[in-house]
Amino acid sequence: MESAAYIFVSGVVQGVGYRYFVLRSARQLCLKGFVRNMYGGGVEVEVEGERGLIEEFIKVLQVGPPAARVTNVQVEWHNPQGEFVDFNLTF
Repeated sequence: MESAAYIFVSGVVQGVGYRYFVLRSARQLCLKGFVRNMYGGGVEVEVEGERGLIEEFIKVLQVGPPAARVTNVQVEWHNPQGEFVDFNLTF
């Protein structure tokens, strides 16, 4: 079933390759959406795809790349809008 989620990741997730890690992980799972750094720290992710794949993606986000130190992952589920054609970095 198609689903969507807004995800906010906090911790040491800027300047450690976290966004590129998210990009690769999302594309490997064929998810659509974007990832971007937020002012003041943290990373924002908007994702659409199969709910099971998004749940798997969230588990990956909780770990992150080796230099990252994820302290919290907040997830808000919502209905997909079908607005994305790929997964990209946004600035």
